[in-house]
Amino acid sequence: MNKPSSYNAAEIQVLEGIAPIQKRPDMYTRTESPNHIVQEMIDNACDEAQGGFADRLGVIMHADGSVTVEDNGRGIPVDIHPTKGVPAIEVIFTIPHSGGKFEGKAYRIAGGLHGVGVTVTNALSKRLEATVKRAGREYAIAFDHGVSQGLTEVGSCPKTHNGTRVRAWPDPRYFATAKIKRVDVEHLLRARSAMLPGVRIVFQDEESGDTREWHYANGLEDYLREQLFEAIGDTAPGAPRQAVFAGARSALPGYDAGEGAEWAIGFVEGASVRESFVNLIPTPGGGMHESGMRQALFESVKDYATHHGLMPAKLALQSEDVSHHASYVLSARVLEPRFQGQTKDKLNNREAVKLVYESIKDALDRWLNDHAAEAQRIAGLAIRSAQSRARAGKVVEKRAGSGVTLLPGKLTDATGTVPEQNEIFLVEGDSAGGSAKQARDRTFQAVLPLRGKVLNTFEIDASEIFANNEVHDIAVALGIDPHKPDAPDTVLDGLRYHKVIILSDADVDGAHIQTLQLTLFLRHFPRLIARGHVFIGQPPLYCIKIAPTKARPARRLYALDEAERNSMLEGLINDGIAESALTVSRFKGLGEMNPDELKETAMNPETRRLIRITPGADADVVMNTFTMLMGKKEAERRRRWMEQEGDSVVPDA
Repeated sequence: MNKPSSYNAAEIQVLEGIAPIQKRPDMYTRTESPNHIVQEMIDNACDEAQGGFADRLGVIMHADGSVTVEDNGRGIPVDIHPTKGVPAIEVIFTIPHSGGKFEGKAYRIAGGLHGVGVTVTNALSKRLEATVKRAGREYAIAFDHGVSQGLTEVGSCPKTHNGTRVRAWPDPRYFATAKIKRVDVEHLLRARSAMLPGVRIVFQDEESGDTREWHYANGLEDYLREQLFEAIGDTAPGAPRQAVFAGARSALPGYDAGEGAEWAIGFVEGASVRESFVNLIPTPGGGMHESGMRQALFESVKDYATHHGLMPAKLALQSEDVSHHASYVLSARVLEPRFQGQTKDKLNNREAVKLVYESIKDALDRWLNDHAAEAQRIAGLAIRSAQSRARAGKVVEKRAGSGVTLLPGKLTDATGTVPEQNEIFLVEGDSAGGSAKQARDRTFQAVLPLRGKVLNTFEIDASEIFANNEVHDIAVALGIDPHKPDAPDTVLDGLRYHKVIILSDADVDGAHIQTLQLTLFLRHFPRLIARGHVFIGQPPLYCIKIAPTKARPARRLYALDEAERNSMLEGLINDGIAESALTVSRFKGLGEMNPDELKETAMNPETRRLIRITPGADADVVMNTFTMLMGKKEAERRRRWMEQEGDSVVPDA
């Protein structure tokens, strides 16, 4: 590595004039394309218009890649600058931080603040030509790679024909592409047309021959509706025709003359149009003016929802719940704006928060009260967002570790590794689980004891169900994730058991447990049911013991219910077995069954009785029934159903 031989004062460089811009263009503009240096030209013309000095503005994209911007404002001064000794127009185009916008004398409200904009345009252009008409005289000046070629007086013109025309040829050395994006230029001019009522803005494209001109009778409101129409079309329900809150306010107490805000805000689902401006300058990075608008939106919508009893208990709105649904165009006017960087993407003035908030808040309160239906819809959108956010805050992921599946600790797994042959019993309680584990065939049967009744998941979002330990353990043991009814069968690719058997007590509590587990599968694992993987095991309620004699050994028979018990007893007596030799006992639950009894009944594939759960012919009827049984807001319908069907219930003995 070669080291410099010396380092002294002679090594210190001072870059002056346009040299720093040409050396480090990225510090002064966006270099992906020349659009921003063209915008600087347009900004100067618009400053003349918003100051009330111009009412016409033209932009021409030439076939050779250059752009002309013309206005009928006062014209850039051409007299000799008192300290620089050259024409003022030359100072503006060649010396950074020069201009008439620092002290508010030539312009009160303006977008150009640093005196750098068109200096950058000139520095990064191969050629720039400017023509000025002032006081009945016409002048011209040209710049070659930023260097002035001198000002000349072209001749006379009518004294009323004042203005400036600037044509620039961007230098491709400084940009990723030298091609100016027409769509961005058009979009900028459309927005300016909406913010400058009474100013005629004409755009021409020499290459295509197109000429465009925009008129917005209702200013930003019409501009926003146009943007919404382009975003979602006319087919969306009420899209651009929905109510738009629009207005403007200036001359606020405590602020300078001319400061204030203009806005158009609409709440259209499926659209996201968000544009903000400060002194006509687009601020894609937002800033303090947008913060003031969002604060006003939040407080007004929150106040409306609270005062009209729309807020659910314990639900707290946040600003994002409201602004998330808002499409808007905001134009703030600030006397001394402070932007972040030369490209002015973001406004840093903290006082702009209060300025915009006070401009919008009271007007929005009145608008909401005057548009009750729209206000309720907007409040509903915010409330649903808050509810979704609250649910998202409760999201619980399945627990896992180091890429290795951590099966539930209570799961006694099968030793076989073929899912098609394996089955799992979801058993109520540790006691029953202990008996089931001893009764199982370990080569293909797994047992997962569950503690009590699982969560009613009918109205629980899929993102929250893993918060319940039992539901979490079921999902992890099965090896699949929650899914929708229309999910492909591939969601079952990880299924570890092709028979999922719900095994609970043969009583009312057991039936409730079955219903809760079926609700889980129907609501969150519907493909399990659709593919026939879910079963209900039917353990016996009664055991009939037959005493041994010399002629016959002792036997045990099992009955599912009272009717089957009575039928079996009648058959045994008819076969000549004395009643005294028969002992009938009733199981209080699976936990009281010995392992050998479970093995003979509920777990032996040869003798057990299973009910396969299938979707049925009418899925809507099934879902309606579960809604009535498990929905939190269905108490009245459940009561009527129990009154009508209550006599069909067989109570536990």
